[in-house]
Amino acid sequence: MDEPILVWDLPDDPDGNVAHIAEHGLTPDEVASVMRETANPTAASDSSNRPITFGWADTDRYIAVVWEPVMDDPRTIYPVTAYEAPPPAAQRKRKKR
Repeated sequence: MDEPILVWDLPDDPDGNVAHIAEHGLTPDEVASVMRETANPTAASDSSNRPITFGWADTDRYIAVVWEPVMDDPRTIYPVTAYEAPPPAAQRKRKKR
């Protein structure tokens, strides 16, 4: 599967996705690093039923990214929000890169 194209709102939009992830201390680059790794697990969010992808950001933080599909070809997604999450037990001792 190809790396998705991510759709970002303007950084100064208080209701946009850049602001939502910044509220959780994350950056678009951290979200992008998780979303470009196609092997990261994706499930349905318990609260919104949107897709949620979990993975290690390039900054060595384990994060969850809630997103919406925009288009299939090319694969385009809209990250709604993201936040730091506890890693699965099997990955808690992950070494820094």
